[in-house]
Amino acid sequence: MSDSLTSLDAVEMARLVAKAELSPVELVQAHLDRIDGANERVNAIVVRADDALDRARDAERAVTSGEPLGPLHGVPYTIKDSIDVAGFPTTSGSLITSRTPAKTDAPAVARIRDAGGVLLGKTNTPEFTLWWETDNRVFGRSNNPWNTDRTTGGSSGGEAAAIATGMSPLGIGSDSGGSIRVPAAYCNIFGLKATHGRVPITGHVPYALLQATHIGPLARSARDIALVLNVIEGPDGRDHYAPPVPATSFPDLAAPLKPLRVGFYTDGPVTPVAKEVQATVQAAADALAAMGHEVHEVDLPFLSRVDSLGASGAIAASEAIPDLMKMIGDREADLGVSMKRRLDAPKPTHEQHVQGLAVREALRAGFMEYFSGFDLLLCPATAVPAPPHDSVELAVDDQMAPGRTALMCTAVFDITGAPAISLPFGWSSEGLPIGVQLVGRHFDEATVVHAASVLAAAGDAVGKRPPLA
Repeated sequence: MSDSLTSLDAVEMARLVAKAELSPVELVQAHLDRIDGANERVNAIVVRADDALDRARDAERAVTSGEPLGPLHGVPYTIKDSIDVAGFPTTSGSLITSRTPAKTDAPAVARIRDAGGVLLGKTNTPEFTLWWETDNRVFGRSNNPWNTDRTTGGSSGGEAAAIATGMSPLGIGSDSGGSIRVPAAYCNIFGLKATHGRVPITGHVPYALLQATHIGPLARSARDIALVLNVIEGPDGRDHYAPPVPATSFPDLAAPLKPLRVGFYTDGPVTPVAKEVQATVQAAADALAAMGHEVHEVDLPFLSRVDSLGASGAIAASEAIPDLMKMIGDREADLGVSMKRRLDAPKPTHEQHVQGLAVREALRAGFMEYFSGFDLLLCPATAVPAPPHDSVELAVDDQMAPGRTALMCTAVFDITGAPAISLPFGWSSEGLPIGVQLVGRHFDEATVVHAASVLAAAGDAVGKRPPLA
């Protein structure tokens, strides 16, 4: 029974709890048992919420007494350890920030609590969220549940591994270059980076890269992504990049899609991409075409003629490092390897920073024009399936590429701010998940998530659990 409970998605959990057909206490205990059985091998959940069963008992009393219930009532969840949870230190994977408890919840956390969610704990992240491997000096390395010799990606790698193994049905991560979507693709789950500003980033540590950082949901089903986005979206009065736009109105995600015009590329504007990943994107495009959608391979010269990853790196180094140095002070000796590498890298010149900003504006204009003629863009979520740990370079078929190539397919949509989701779709020859990415118009998460739901159902990966689960 415990295994079957941890295989449910959050929508079904909430439905059963609301009908008094599932005890929140039983549900939370099943997830705590799963954590006890699986977490040692993947090191995903790094801080446990000691009051989880108490909160579950409170949730059960509310059901039996007929109190109004929120949309996540009694449903367990986890939070990336770069997001404030009152009473817990927000370590962000650093010895420098590992001791002081947060005084208040980040808006996303407060909203999930208010919706009735039961916190299980916090999940691992690389130091200050700024690396593509989830490892740090506070809690160590997270392992991919499909092959523990492989990475979960970063920086929401702990969150993705926890959800993939059934230790949590849903969670909240953050994304400044691909940190939700890359781990989701590596671990065979869904991960949404909503439009920039859709979810306020107040309470994120570090509070930096304000024009590129996003907070968003990870889950095993698209309908869970929709449910959680509806809970956490909306301005908070503190994040000045979070506009007062209408909440997302999702259709029935199991219903057929209206006819869409979809562009796709398998590599083209971004190279190199492994052949198995290219084949998976092509298969996804073929699936959309078979559904009756108008699907076209696109070139996107405005993307291929610029170095979007370099622009992202120049902006990040110029804007984030000064803020981080204020936090680090004279404690550089306490930093982990990844942050030391960042600090030791050549600093962008003023001209390079300005050029990065110019590239960002050109990309925003280019995609604005693209989406005047297309509803969606389908493309790779990652250049390769999950690589081995500590890959300073990535083996992309018969060539080697820098490690940061892990973010090549995703970072461009952080600097444009467009909504983008990674969804499970296929498999590598080594049995590793391969996700694909759908990108939409600003604030059109309804189409992006609906398409992700329908497309994932046409693949052969959604819902499958890793061997250790």
